[in-house]
Amino acid sequence: MLMSEWDKLIPKPRSKFLRVKCSDCGNEQIVFNSTTLTVNCNVCGAVLAEPSGGKAKIRGEIVAELE
Repeated sequence: MLMSEWDKLIPKPRSKFLRVKCSDCGNEQIVFNSTTLTVNCNVCGAVLAEPSGGKAKIRGEIVAELE
């Protein structure tokens, strides 16, 4: 089989890790985009991500998507 045929058979995950920048203090933190817990900034305690039943609501600025 060719590699493209394998890509069709094996699905890619839809969830990713995100590098999120806090809007209050500028701290960057890695967050899962389907989190089930509220994620707070390690420095100032501001909310970075809130669970919403599926994809999380990201409250900070998304700097990068990690794979």
